[in-house]
Amino acid sequence: MVERNVILFKWRNFFTDLRFYGPIAIIYFQQVTGSYALGLAVFSIASIASTIFEVPTGIFSDRIGRKKTLVFGSFANLLAICFFAFAHSFFILIIGAIFEGLTISLFSGNNEALLYDTLNEQGKKNTFSDTLGKVSSLFQIGLAVAAFFGGFIASYSLRLTMILTIIPQIICLIITLFFVEPTIHGKEVSGNIFMHLKDAYRAFIQNSKLRKLSLASILSYGIGETNHQFQPAFFQLLWPMWALGIVRTLEHIFAFFSFYFAGNIIKKFTALKTLVSQQLFTRINAIVFVGIPNIVSPFMLSLNSLFFGVERVASQTLLHKEFTDEQRATMGSLNALVGSLFFALFSFLVGFVADMFGPMKALLLGEVLLLSVVYIYKNLFKHHQYD
Repeated sequence: MVERNVILFKWRNFFTDLRFYGPIAIIYFQQVTGSYALGLAVFSIASIASTIFEVPTGIFSDRIGRKKTLVFGSFANLLAICFFAFAHSFFILIIGAIFEGLTISLFSGNNEALLYDTLNEQGKKNTFSDTLGKVSSLFQIGLAVAAFFGGFIASYSLRLTMILTIIPQIICLIITLFFVEPTIHGKEVSGNIFMHLKDAYRAFIQNSKLRKLSLASILSYGIGETNHQFQPAFFQLLWPMWALGIVRTLEHIFAFFSFYFAGNIIKKFTALKTLVSQQLFTRINAIVFVGIPNIVSPFMLSLNSLFFGVERVASQTLLHKEFTDEQRATMGSLNALVGSLFFALFSFLVGFVADMFGPMKALLLGEVLLLSVVYIYKNLFKHHQYD
């Protein structure tokens, strides 16, 4: 029965990211709040909330079960979208952001642990990279479909893009009810919660490779996600509103292929070599076309999505090789906790810079700072052996 989890993951991932507001989220939040800083503060608050919930939900997954955690996360996600859709003030957006943060924390360590446990039970854990890439590619199909229609819907009504997103989230919640808990994690874990957390923390302290990989993923997520969420504000300076959905659609189509073939690429070139190459290309491309903005800049920036899936899968592959089986979800949550906190701080900073100096300079700041990730991966390549 556990075999159906992989198929269910594909459908669940598609409907989870069928979010019609995707191309214009920052524009919608800015319209409600009247400020880029407050608009990005919605993302910051969601990230801070996920930081607060991160470790408890990771422990919850390890002790109570992956499926229950997935169901609770899907319900929290539905509530978040509902609050966003009907918000007429910053306060209502804050409530939605808190539920969004709870969703992130419930999913962050749990979902990949559920997939890993599913494959491990089938004796297929060596296919984790390929399977993770293929099931994650369905996120991008959902995002691409939503972005294509969302751009046109937004030209009519920004709020309607939020309201229509409620429907696929209901479908997603129903799908999660049919997942099967892997028997490898079918029983609740007993023992002291604080010892469980201490063991996970000790693993980070004792493993230098894991610390470097975690730092790279934290910086990449915090800065990269801020840039991604803020890009529409920059694109709006160059393209009309209805066209923003088109560039987002291209991004997600490119990312679909990136996820789908990630396993094959990593198998051929190794995960670390792939990460170094990906970071170098995307940083150079972004700095050039943000620093010298022109009509082709949105399209050229969308090309970076050709490497997004490969980067995500390669990073998770290396991290999961270092995680322990007993604390897999908790360790993923600890990693996500710091990443969420950093994202919360950095996204507000970018919003403040945008209000003061404009969207272009704010986005360029983030792209330059991402060069630090290139340095960390090159350091790993120089000092550690990887297959």
